[in-house]
Amino acid sequence: QVQLVETGGGLVQAGGSLRLSCAASGLTFSRADMGWFRQAPGKEREFVAGISWSGTTTDYADSVKGRFTISRDNAKITVYLQMNSTKPEDTAVYYCAADIFSRSTWYVAGMNYWGKGTLVTVSS
Repeated sequence: QVQLVETGGGLVQAGGSLRLSCAASGLTFSRADMGWFRQAPGKEREFVAGISWSGTTTDYADSVKGRFTISRDNAKITVYLQMNSTKPEDTAVYYCAADIFSRSTWYVAGMNYWGKGTLVTVSS
């Protein structure tokens, strides 16, 4: 059974940093593309960052490029999202997702598995 568990969410002041973690189990982690998505109140779930199964390529939404960094540690079976220079508009529930077909298309419907999310609140 595939399970993704996000941790690291919480309250941070604007401009501050936060690191989210996603621990995966039940899948061949090293061969799955991993991504972070977020959903703010009243908005659709949107792509934030993605990383290929090999870790050699990454993709970012324009809104977070230059501020957020996605990485993975296959030995620890974990993917991370380093959030720097946070803004109030980053406030959302952040979800970890996996694509076992490694398509790197980064759309919600294309992801196979999802975590339950972790709330990030950025105060001004």
